[in-house]
This record gives sequence, C-alpha cells and structure tokens, in this order.
Amino acid sequence: MPAVSRIDLVVTDLDGTLWHTSDIDALHPRIAAAVDEVQRRGHGLLVATGRRLASTRDPLRRFGLEPPAVVLNGAMVVDLATDERIHRHAFTADDAADVLGHFLDAGIEPCIYVEHDEVDVFVSDNPSTHPEHLRSFGEWARVADLSDVVAGEAILAFGVLSLPADEIVRVYEKVSDIANAHLSDERQYAGGMTLTVAPPDLSKWDGVEAFCAARGYDPTRVLAIGDGPNDLELLDGAAVAVVPEDGHVDALARADHVVPRALDGGWSDLLDLLD
Repeated sequence: MPAVSRIDLVVTDLDGTLWHTSDIDALHPRIAAAVDEVQRRGHGLLVATGRRLASTRDPLRRFGLEPPAVVLNGAMVVDLATDERIHRHAFTADDAADVLGHFLDAGIEPCIYVEHDEVDVFVSDNPSTHPEHLRSFGEWARVADLSDVVAGEAILAFGVLSLPADEIVRVYEKVSDIANAHLSDERQYAGGMTLTVAPPDLSKWDGVEAFCAARGYDPTRVLAIGDGPNDLELLDGAAVAVVPEDGHVDALARADHVVPRALDGGWSDLLDLLD
C-alpha cells in the first residue's frame, strides 16, 4: 500500500480494531510493535471508543499505553496519562430528564454514565441491564436515585444491554427525537438488544475535532481506523479511513484501505500508510 503523505494524527477504535473483542488480555505482538513505531515516527495517537473512561484506561495501561482518548463515542476527551479533561459534551439537564423519563415510563431503569472523579456509572437498586454488564463496572458503579443523578451530575450517556426487543424499541422510538440513540442486536451477552443514548449531534469525530483544537493538530491530516457503526462519522471525517476486513458493512463502505482483522494483527498495516 502506498504511504499517505502529511498524516499527523492516528485515531484508533479499540474493540475489534486495536484488539480482538473477545480477548483484551493480549495485544497482538505486531500491533504492539506498530503502536510504538507510530509514535516513534512522530505521529500523534488518539483512541476513540464507545467505552467508558475506566474500561478504556485500565486495559490500555496493562499494555503500557496511556494515550489521550475520546470515550463514550465523543462525550468526553481525556488525557489518560494525566487525567486532564480536554473536552466534554453532556446532555442538557432538561434533555437528560426527558430521556430518563422515557426509560422509566417503559419500566426500564438504565445505567447512567457521568463525568465524576470516583464513578463512571450510576445505577438504581434494581437496574434493568444484563447482570454481566452490571458486574463489568466493578468499583466504578454506584447505586443512587436516578432522578437525583440527572438533576445533579453531568450526564454523558444512558445504556442498557440484553433486554427484550419490544421493550427496547419503544424507548428507542421515544428518545430518538431528543438524543442520539443507537439500537443494536449485537449480543455481547446472551439474548436481547442493546440501547445506548447519547447527547444529540454527538460522534467520535466531534471528540477528535475537540482534541485537535486543544492540542494544535490539523483535523484534515488525520488517519482513522475503526470497525463499527459508531465509527462512521469518524471514518467520514478522516483524511484516510481504514477498516479491518471483518468490520461492519457500513464501515467497510467508507474504507480507503482495508486491513486484516485485529486477531491477525491487521492494525500493524497502518505503518505502510504512514511516511
């Protein structure tokens, strides 16, 4: 593949892109070496993920990486090395209350993602999400009255995993007019559907642009790699769009270059695109 000239910043998704989704205890050795080489060559590195802050920071640190990161699909940009909060795109208080109301009207008690020094997620004492999803939060979740949370915290997103389709679709239809709602039947846990609700006009690319403005990068000189439906705006915004061969069909349709899947070390092929 010919090298792409004048790329200053490499932006990467995590799950299914930098690492294979089912195993984040290991980073393909070619990918680990390529990440080091990208930075050695003087290119900036920025993560852009749908993950929350702690579940982004902790696995990256296990691999010795602390790059800046766009988390929760653009809701927040954080320098993982210093914990500097570079950007935040939260719900307005009124929109957050309306979204919560639609969930509660359907009998669903969602997880509420926040910007907070000690907590990533607030849940009720009877959360509706899948138990494995709840356990994945570990120490970063706290039980609280959800109405109090939306009244007093900066709300970044709402989410529930693996609920019956009829329940989820009703909420999705209600909140889509006031928020950026994403409905998925990708089953991380057995059965059901997943709904995530973010502030309106939010995407990973918004976070990238905010990072570029804060750190002096030119957003027209970005190479981005991602594999999922939540990467579409990122791929559209980048000067060079790269997608693993097992990526979502809509992501592949936007690809300037297709690389092997993460399981086979495909991320390392970015070196051939960088001068």
